[in-house]
Amino acid sequence: MSKQKVHRTHTERQKTDSITVYQTDNLIIKQLSDGIYQHISFLDTEDYGKVTCNGMLVINKNEGVIFDTPTDNQGSLELIHFTREVLRTSIIGIVPTHFHEDCIGGIQEFISKSIPIYGSKRTIDLLTNDNNKLTGYITGFEDSLTLEIGTKKVYAEYFGEGHTKDNIIGVFPGNNVVFGGCLLKALGASKGFLGDANTEKWSETVRKIKLKYPNTSIVIPGHGNPGGPELFDYTIQLFKLK
Repeated sequence: MSKQKVHRTHTERQKTDSITVYQTDNLIIKQLSDGIYQHISFLDTEDYGKVTCNGMLVINKNEGVIFDTPTDNQGSLELIHFTREVLRTSIIGIVPTHFHEDCIGGIQEFISKSIPIYGSKRTIDLLTNDNNKLTGYITGFEDSLTLEIGTKKVYAEYFGEGHTKDNIIGVFPGNNVVFGGCLLKALGASKGFLGDANTEKWSETVRKIKLKYPNTSIVIPGHGNPGGPELFDYTIQLFKLK
């Protein structure tokens, strides 16, 4: 299969539209705004076929934080290489937003590169219950985590149950960006996998996020296309109790 790579620097990005800055069979990286990147990898599922899975990379002054790994270690290897070698950025941490494979599938590559891994204690507990052997590499936090990149702060926060008991979000308030992971749905998306979900609490959880971050301009869901705050409203309505 073709492994042709596409590289563009951030200075070539148009101001309003996302641009693909990297693409192989394993990984796509799009720049959404200055210092904001969406990474896209692929997961084969029984119920939904081959699905695209999103993560986020945020950068300030050559320091970056990644939310969710690509779905496999090859994708993670490419993401790490692109961040370090093309963007000339040091990765100060990777934060899985919940315990499912689309968030941690490529975590081994981050371990092998000695990149710090942060996860909620709820995520660590759920991975432990699944007999996951990687939990010893994860630094746990309760409801929130603050990481500094350059002169800005990035947050990982827990607002309540929804897609899973442990789902958190990534927030880059200085750039008005929220990475919702699988807690937030792309416009037109279905409810998706509900095997570990709390559908009764889902809308309430998203409503809390919308209230805390009313100035959000970019919202990245776990699957599908990014958008704006309308993704909050869509998800709230999708899981609204009848």
